[in-house]
Amino acid sequence: MFKTNRGTVGGYFLAGRNMKWYTVGASLFASNIGSGHFVGLAGTGAANGLAVGGFEWNALFIVLLLGWLFVPVYLTAGVITMPQYLMKRFGGNRIRLYLSLISLFLYIFTKISVDMFSGAVFIQQALGWNIYVAVIALLIITCIYTVSGGLAALMYTDTVQTFVIIAGAFVLMGYSFHEVGGYQALFAKYKDAVPILHDSIDPSRYNISDKCYLPRADAFNLLRDAVSGDLPWPGLIFGISIIGVWFWCSDQVIIQRCLAAKNLTHVKAGCVLCGYIKLLPMYLMVLPGMISRILYPDEVACVVPEECEKICGTPVGCSNIAYPKMVVALMPKGLRGLMLAVMLAALMSSLASIFNSSSTLFTMDIWARIRKEASNKELMIVGRIWILCIVTISIAWIPVVQAAQSGQLFDYIQSVTSYLAPPIGAVVLLGVFVKRINEPGAFWGLIGGLAMGLCRMIAEFVYGTGSCIFPSSCPFIFCGIHYLHFAIILFSCTCILVLIISFCTPKIEEKHLHRLVYSLRYSQAERVDLDVIEMVKPTLKVQEEVENSTVDMHPVITAEEEKPRKKKNVFIICCAWFCGISSEPVPEPTAEEKAEAMRKMTDISEGTIWSRVVNINVIIMMCVAVFLWGYYA
Repeated sequence: MFKTNRGTVGGYFLAGRNMKWYTVGASLFASNIGSGHFVGLAGTGAANGLAVGGFEWNALFIVLLLGWLFVPVYLTAGVITMPQYLMKRFGGNRIRLYLSLISLFLYIFTKISVDMFSGAVFIQQALGWNIYVAVIALLIITCIYTVSGGLAALMYTDTVQTFVIIAGAFVLMGYSFHEVGGYQALFAKYKDAVPILHDSIDPSRYNISDKCYLPRADAFNLLRDAVSGDLPWPGLIFGISIIGVWFWCSDQVIIQRCLAAKNLTHVKAGCVLCGYIKLLPMYLMVLPGMISRILYPDEVACVVPEECEKICGTPVGCSNIAYPKMVVALMPKGLRGLMLAVMLAALMSSLASIFNSSSTLFTMDIWARIRKEASNKELMIVGRIWILCIVTISIAWIPVVQAAQSGQLFDYIQSVTSYLAPPIGAVVLLGVFVKRINEPGAFWGLIGGLAMGLCRMIAEFVYGTGSCIFPSSCPFIFCGIHYLHFAIILFSCTCILVLIISFCTPKIEEKHLHRLVYSLRYSQAERVDLDVIEMVKPTLKVQEEVENSTVDMHPVITAEEEKPRKKKNVFIICCAWFCGISSEPVPEPTAEEKAEAMRKMTDISEGTIWSRVVNINVIIMMCVAVFLWGYYA
């Protein structure tokens, strides 16, 4: 809390831009790996085999694109949020507002509610608490240090929590492999992990086919049939990459961590560290989930709705309890407490990151436009209050999460993301690399892509995704295409629409694009920002706050602040201190200090030696990843 000046925009939202590579890498991993990954990856692994691990192994390639191609452009642009970048790149307000709103929507419905639910599932299994009591208890703890500490507090706690998560997961992996008889025994026994409950099913009530309770024949294949596979190989390779471009290269949660790094080399090294750690979830989560099905088939692979309701509280299946069940059943006292700490660390690191980033989006891109004269103190308070609002909405969404995608949490996350994220990924990708793309093309591409995605998503929620026993009646035209294949189609249609409209409308002059596209990232020419006219007051005010914060300055003294102030209530003073909001004015930074702060903020130069060390590690990591893909393909 005391590491950075939490009373300024740059200090609270960007940690003073002073984070080192290991903090950046650990925070990238911890922000991504929440309790939803432990519950979701293990649950889908238990139900369908190891193909779900491809999500993690695909991500380590995309995170390299982030460090080498996207972040240099974001740094030279000198922005705090992704909507700010798009406004500088294209001009106008509508793209910025669209991205802010859709990002907040995705945070609530695919991240916050999912992480809260998965953490509560674990606590429900371990302690027997009511799921909503568990959620509220977790949120209180998380909100305290998120609201008070800002991004610096989150990134330091993320670093600690990453070690806790990995250490605890290794311990459970050791216990689970010992219990099942070793690595080879896992593959030998998984085929026989069949629940015995199907023998007592009344055929007049349910029509249950073999595929509802028998393990998949391709359970050990990473790449599966392009048509009949539950995770078809085109979707696993290309569909996930498209989703990854949105999450890893344009999502505020991830970008904010990279922008907080000391320099570009620290960003790249952090991305490499995150990539190395992303090799582990297959062994720490997916394979233990498969082991859980072997050890507890009647519970983890339950089929009869009434039985599933008794076991886990939802009739569509109980694969989500695979990981928590193993923790409770296998771990001795003490180590069980360690695993509880692991799940809480995973939950809180992910939630806290999303809280801070969504707060940044709402405060900088929505509230600052509504309240153009908002003071620094007001922005800090609004950002903290917004966190409480999204928490309330997310709790109300938990029942939908419970029943979606046949109870398989990870499939729910990826399906909703596949319907909403590809248009954003397409516009950001084209915006960074294609100078000819303009605002009308980008905006109408986003709107067209959103319309397509909402048609699929709304139909799926109206008809339900169904389960093996009760298939969904959703028409094929809406729901018949696998969600990963749909992501590929949606991305392609958005790109075509953006390009057609852009080439049919006037182009953006190059004087507006210096250091905003990849080919012009080293340009020294003066840039005329497209957002200057539209956002003179809020943009310059926010930018000034960032510049001030990098030299550790408070807001400018005003005439009102020089007047004698009344004594404040002790409680208000304590709350302000706890949240890092100071009312004490200090002198305004000089023009030279502001210029130096801006120069440092947008510098993308690198030292030769450390740059080579990072590049060598990239090659090593990619070789390991390619080998693993080939071995399990």
